[in-house]
Amino acid sequence: MSKKEKNPRQGMPEQDPKVRRANFDEVPLGYSEELAVIEAGRCLQCKKPACTEGCPVDVDIPGFIKLILENDFVGAALRIKGTNSLPAICGRVCPQEAQCELRCVLGKKGEPVAVGRLERFAADYERQTGAVQVPEISASSGKRVAVVGSGPAGLTIAGDLVKWGHRVTLFEGLHKAGGVLIYGIPEFRLPKVIVDAEISYLEKMGVKLVTNAVIGRGKTVDDLLDEGFDAVFLGVGAGAPVFMDIPGENLSGIYSANEYLTRSNLMKAYRFPEYDTPIARGKNVAVLGAGNVTMDSARTALRLGAENVTVVYRRTEIEMPARAEEVHHAKEEGVQFKLLTNPVAYIGDENGWVKGMKCIRMELGEPDDSGRRRPVPIKGSEFVIDVDMVVVAIGTNANPVIPVTTPGLDTNKWGYIVADEETGKTSREGVYAGGDIVTGSATVILAMGAAKKAARAIDEYLRQKK
Repeated sequence: MSKKEKNPRQGMPEQDPKVRRANFDEVPLGYSEELAVIEAGRCLQCKKPACTEGCPVDVDIPGFIKLILENDFVGAALRIKGTNSLPAICGRVCPQEAQCELRCVLGKKGEPVAVGRLERFAADYERQTGAVQVPEISASSGKRVAVVGSGPAGLTIAGDLVKWGHRVTLFEGLHKAGGVLIYGIPEFRLPKVIVDAEISYLEKMGVKLVTNAVIGRGKTVDDLLDEGFDAVFLGVGAGAPVFMDIPGENLSGIYSANEYLTRSNLMKAYRFPEYDTPIARGKNVAVLGAGNVTMDSARTALRLGAENVTVVYRRTEIEMPARAEEVHHAKEEGVQFKLLTNPVAYIGDENGWVKGMKCIRMELGEPDDSGRRRPVPIKGSEFVIDVDMVVVAIGTNANPVIPVTTPGLDTNKWGYIVADEETGKTSREGVYAGGDIVTGSATVILAMGAAKKAARAIDEYLRQKK
């Protein structure tokens, strides 16, 4: 028997697919203490741990895993929070398989250590046992920082800067803080109570939170600087919807994923019938795209009562950008996949509602700029899918509100803010940016990594500023 077989990677208990497709409760149930300790025991405690090099927020991965092995679960959570203020979130939505776990030595011959599951366990244990501690805050610098947007980038930089003694005010345009963590990711993947707890932790550290504050509408970035903020960080994301610009797109029943998920999350459609939001509930739903947002939308449609949900994607499963776990969960729950298929027009009924989607079959040609093989239409292969609702999840554009109201703020040809990759500096003095508003749609953890770099740069800027 091999060593790998003696101590295999520990699976995480999950809700049964037949049960969970009818509820919005979290799908993975988390490790027990016993499972966490067994999994922690798989870590080789490498002298030069490659896993840490794959972490955008510099978590001491072997360090916190060793503390779990020693049954010091609260200590493990504190070790993570030394560099990451949002461990319960990262443990759930971070693509560890493409980062820390990808570099784990064990993964070369078998399965890597389940870093994400262990991170989630430590954070959940700390919260559930009431052991959350506010870290030591440095002496006040007397400097004030405005953070615009309370998504993963904004929350991360707020946590770092307040810890280093700066006065931080976090501005959120919606009535609830959390950005994409609250309005974009469904309850079954990231419960709202988890996000609320992480934000509450930041408030206990001293971060001031101002909601219903759309910077660029009521106040501008210049207004914030004029009010005495010494620096401004822009983490407003990339939430502007993208459509395909095909005939029939204005028919009723066709949503952007941004609108569909925001209505479901912020308006509590996931608690139907207690909350009955004004959103169509389709029986035959098509979701266009193949990323995590596509899977989130498809799985949400199932839970809102759809009889058939089909993901329509113009490439094959190999090219799908969604996490393998999300695709796996969607399949288990009954989501269907129609691959190498591209919509070309929508068909409406006499009342202006979508009733069909005309598609064309595709084949893969030569690779494009993304390195994936380019889909090419097959002439004469058109066919119609019966649908009564479509969710378009093919990406997003830059949020335009800040750039158009901030003179001298450079943007690129796509409307994203131009910022230095290592510091987050923009073309405006004292104004920094990071996350999706700079890179375009990416992951939660990459936005957090950009925010940590900007935090260090802002801290240095403020300490040099008279």
